[in-house]
Formats: sequence, structure tokens, C-alpha cells
Amino acid sequence: MKRVLTAIFTMVLLSSCGQNAKKEAQAEPTNSENLKKNNEMKKVLFVLTSHEDLGETGQKTGFWIEEFAAPYYFLKDKGFEITLASPKGGQPPIDPKSESEDAQTPATERFYNDKETQKVLANTMKLENANQENFDAIFYPGGHGPLWDLAEDKHSIALIEDFYEHNKPVAAVCHAPGVFKNTKNAEGNSLVEGKKVTGFTNEEEEAVQLTNVVPFLVEGMLKKNGGIYSKKENWAPYAVEDGLLITGQNPASSELVAEILIKKLN
Repeated sequence: MKRVLTAIFTMVLLSSCGQNAKKEAQAEPTNSENLKKNNEMKKVLFVLTSHEDLGETGQKTGFWIEEFAAPYYFLKDKGFEITLASPKGGQPPIDPKSESEDAQTPATERFYNDKETQKVLANTMKLENANQENFDAIFYPGGHGPLWDLAEDKHSIALIEDFYEHNKPVAAVCHAPGVFKNTKNAEGNSLVEGKKVTGFTNEEEEAVQLTNVVPFLVEGMLKKNGGIYSKKENWAPYAVEDGLLITGQNPASSELVAEILIKKLN
């Protein structure tokens, strides 16, 4: 009889422990859930160009869809809150060439079917109203447009310098590193001086036959400003991190820049 009671007591105890463990497992969030919850408190400002004229060619330019969509969804899916801004506010111009069939990726296809994000994009805030105090990092998608407006925009320049001075990451991909043309550090030197950087290469610009159209070459400007410039072969994914600066070489590098940004923020 004693053995029977002992066995019953043991079974009840094991059952109770199992149920409690199950409840604890259900209540305890996974590492990925914790990461997403943590990221939901992180805010990233995306700055897009408002410039649509491709020099004097009569053609149109703007931002490159992949360079917006790939990092946007990569960050959003991991819980980051993203705000969009542009110099003029409203709908930023999309580079027509980025809508060509050979420029499509899973991220761009997702964008074309995402009415909610399209609506958000059509209503970007004016850049002059953006304040670094409200964000944890700033991200610049490329396209040729930024070479004309964001590289010279006083609000963009001041915002980048403010993020940098407050120890917040500044990321840019492809032509967007052109936004560092006039940015300075606290000592009054170029923000990229002595920093490892990359961006759209001179060879890539020549390949798209716009060397004599753009106001300046990204690679040449970064080197002139004292940046420690590096690159890979044309169109290969490549990104560089140096302190608070994160730069990517071309459209294929967009998501890679976002990956590095997440690691930086976490």
C-alpha cells in the first residue's frame, strides 16, 4: 500500500512540474521575440530625395526602389519603427529605371503589392521638420537624385551632423553617400575624413553612362574628402562600417547596410 501511495504521489508531482514548465515555456518569450520587442522601441529616419531631373538630359531620376524597399522591409520585419522624410515632403520621385524588369527583387515586388507602404511613401514629412532627438539612426537610400539635392540641402547636412554628434548611426547606400559631400565633424573637418567608406564606383557610373551627367562622382568625392575608400567588383554586394558611419556600394548592398545597422543599434 505504501508503495502504491508513493507511486501516485510521484506521478502527481511530475505532472504538476510538467504543467508548470509548460506554462513557463509558453509565458517566456523567445530570443527572436525579445529582439523584435526591443527593436520596436527603436526608430529609424529614412531620408529620400525630392529631385527628379537627370541633369540636362530631359530624363527623370529620383530614388532607386530596391535601395528603399530592401532596407525598409528588413528593418520593419524586425520591429523597427520607420519614418520617411524628403526635402519637399509628399511623394518622392522614383527613378523610372529602377522599375525596369531587370531591376526587380523580392523586396521591390513586395513594395508594388503593398498599398499601405505606398501610401506612407506618398506622404513623407518635410525634412526641415525632422529632429534627431526623435530617432535612433538615419538611413539614406540612393538613386541619382541625392547628388543634386540632399548633397547640398542645409537641413540634411545639419541633421547628419546632429545624429553623428549625438552618437547615432548614419547609413547610406549607393549614390546616397554623396550626402557626405558637405558634412563636417565637431573639429570642422569632413565627416568622412579618415573613415572607411564606400559608395557607387566610378566604373559603375561609367557603366550606366552618366559620368558626364551627374554633378559629381561619389567615389571621387569620398576620396577627395579624405575618406578611406574601398570597393568590390561592379554590382557586387559590399558595405563598410567605421564607427557611426555605414555605407554600401550599390543597390545590391542595400540590405547588407541594414543588417549592419541593426547590429549597431543592438
